[in-house]
Amino acid sequence: MAIVSPRRRKRTGSDVAPDHAGIKLEKNDINSSEACLDEPATRVHEVVRYESSSLTAKHYDPATGQPVSSGLRSLEELRSWQRSEANPFDVASVPPVDRQPPLATCDRRTLVCHDMMGGYLEDRFIQGTEVEMPYVFYHWEYIDIFNYFSHNMVTIPPAAWTNAAHKHGVVVLGTFITEWKDGAETCEAFLADEESYRLVADKLVQIACYHGFDGWLVNIENKLSETAVKNTPLFLRYLSDQTHERIPGSLILWYDSVLEDGKLQWQNELNDSNRVFFDACDGFFTNYNWKEENLEWMKTYSAARGRLANVYVGVDVFARSEVVGGEFETNKSLELIRKHGLSVAIFAPGWVYECHDKRDFRNNQDKFWALIADFLYIHRPSCSLPFISSFCQGFGNCFYWKGKVEEARSWMNLSTQEVQPLYLSETLEGGGWVKTRGCPQDAWNGGCSLVVHSLIPVTLSRMCARVFSVHIPLTPKTFLSFMYKSSEGVAVSLQLHVMDTESCSIGNVDTVQRESWVLASQGEGLQHQQQQNRDLSEYGNGQRDGSAQPVMHLCRCFLLELGGCALRDICISLSPLVRDRKVPFECRIGEIMVLDAEKLPGVPAAVENVCLDNVAWERKAGAGPDVARELCLSATLRWRYPHGQARHFLVHRHRPDIPDRTPILVGRSHTTLFRVCGLTVPEPPGALELLVEPVGKEGTVAPQSAWGRLVLSYAMEGATSREGADESLLPAVVDSQ
Repeated sequence: MAIVSPRRRKRTGSDVAPDHAGIKLEKNDINSSEACLDEPATRVHEVVRYESSSLTAKHYDPATGQPVSSGLRSLEELRSWQRSEANPFDVASVPPVDRQPPLATCDRRTLVCHDMMGGYLEDRFIQGTEVEMPYVFYHWEYIDIFNYFSHNMVTIPPAAWTNAAHKHGVVVLGTFITEWKDGAETCEAFLADEESYRLVADKLVQIACYHGFDGWLVNIENKLSETAVKNTPLFLRYLSDQTHERIPGSLILWYDSVLEDGKLQWQNELNDSNRVFFDACDGFFTNYNWKEENLEWMKTYSAARGRLANVYVGVDVFARSEVVGGEFETNKSLELIRKHGLSVAIFAPGWVYECHDKRDFRNNQDKFWALIADFLYIHRPSCSLPFISSFCQGFGNCFYWKGKVEEARSWMNLSTQEVQPLYLSETLEGGGWVKTRGCPQDAWNGGCSLVVHSLIPVTLSRMCARVFSVHIPLTPKTFLSFMYKSSEGVAVSLQLHVMDTESCSIGNVDTVQRESWVLASQGEGLQHQQQQNRDLSEYGNGQRDGSAQPVMHLCRCFLLELGGCALRDICISLSPLVRDRKVPFECRIGEIMVLDAEKLPGVPAAVENVCLDNVAWERKAGAGPDVARELCLSATLRWRYPHGQARHFLVHRHRPDIPDRTPILVGRSHTTLFRVCGLTVPEPPGALELLVEPVGKEGTVAPQSAWGRLVLSYAMEGATSREGADESLLPAVVDSQ
């Protein structure tokens, strides 16, 4: 790939430092590549040069040029880590939401250690990738801590995993690991003295802060010298203190491996030989070959008194060596661990993916978590309105938008994963049952809808399936929207459970037409909402969901008057219209929205300060042997937008010399930058308009006046600006600011 060296362009604009993951940065802490944001322009000119790439293969896939996540392999890499050289794409854009109950008050916690086939698989592609059936995780309601694991010395969780976890109030940990002979040499170097271990700890804290995750699992799996082992607790304490100071709610955990005398000897328990490490950090992750007597010991061990929640008993789902349970009998392990009041660390639940037919992944993952659900504790994401979910799991067979297939290809991008529902499998009295599952067909937005299957027994006139368990303070007037398709014979409605507090009062509950919501929007926003009504009328037209019964497609809207209430549960209520027999039933839910009725969505804010950097030109072979090699552009597009107000952004291309042509979609971004990769452009001299369209959290689409735009003109090296950029290709551009 060829790169044009960075150069100053003529721009206008204010000198304001950009926000980084919602945190204000000092001027001298800004990545040089972000500086273009301070020099906004509506058009720029580039010279086409074919030069060697200045982008590191560590941060960009050599084959595609797409930005990728990666870890650090050596102590030298860690010591020399600098924010200015870090991957700007691999930064979590979602801060952790609050949760109920808070993690600090939970005495039986659940940690998942991902350890998926070495890590950094399809999930390393930050802007998503095309893949048939990837591994993802979506049972977030059951877990408290997620640890991304690989055998890199420093494993940095891909930003998309952190985004998905944070939406559910789950803490995300990276991994710092040393192993074998190389690991022993690393430890001798960084644990040699205070200056050395503080440098490493400081770098680990900086990395976590920059990438937006919440701490580290420290895993020293090699022998330590007398000096190194003496300094290890000091390193852990310093790392813990510094991380806590910089990252609220952060954790540093230690894995059961080395003893206080430096020997590598797994204990499968917390005891006097390893408690010195436990005392220096936030928790202890035991090895997997424990027996019940190990659990009994830890329950009564004086050093763990008052901190049993911080002892995470390891469970290897692969059931390697002598373990209790594992595989689809992991419930046996959890039953014993919970019996003794301890936390659990579930290692490698990707077994359901690695060791089974990939086509059955969803079924096997749901089966695994259903089998252990009795020993897990649901936590509730706690957030303010709006609350919106289309149930997207972060992958799919097609990409849907408002019920229509927008892209007919398999894909994965965990940043698109929305707040996940409860995936239930329950038996009802009278021989009935109810199950919920994700389904890649007939989604509303993204790649997945939620399907509620049920066999309603004769004995029940109504049953409820809990879909979300949350903690959301409601406004005095709350708007509720419910998109669904159902088989016949059952009446479907929503049932809300609110917190039972003295201040909570329930007034009117009115069914309203979707057009009532439309009236709250103005101008082009009104036109958008009317278009959404037309989209709804086409949702699933001519399609069936696999059952023998026809499907309906409905949107029901409600206006609630609730004073001082907090939403606790969102349930689907099912009432059979026929009572003389068991009724099989299926309902596909496309989206649920809970909004403040006084702040219904209007026109999204405008995109500002669009700029371009790291431009690269190359020639690629055309479609056939006689086709000339095409000119292709790669570049990083950046812009400013109010934090947290967009669902995503759509990046388009447009030919300024063909003004009536509809812009062509290039890709989606879930943050305020996007890497354009290998985009075919006309031969120079030429011009290309790049457009950034914001999509509101509620799905509201901005008028074109709110889109960010930048015209790029280009010419071959040696041509003057006037020779290279035909003025007829550059219409007068109205500044989007």
